Amino acid sequence: MSAEMKFVIFCLECYKQYRHLTGKTVSKLFKDYDVFGYLNEFYDVLHTTSSSYINNDIDIFLRARGYVLS
Repeated sequence: MSAEMKFVIFCLECYKQYRHLTGKTVSKLFKDYDVFGYLNEFYDVLHTTSSSYINNDIDIFLRARGYVLS
């Protein structure tokens, strides 16, 4: 498994806990809003930051694409 794939899984798990969602829900959300693509594209920068930073960054990314956070 590549480092990028491990990172994406880490982000999914962190976001799942942060938002108290199921893995299935987060996976669909990440797919529907191309969060997976974003995490892969910016892996070089994001993998050096904290999980809190990544969670907040994903929130910003989702809001920018019209997702309403609950």
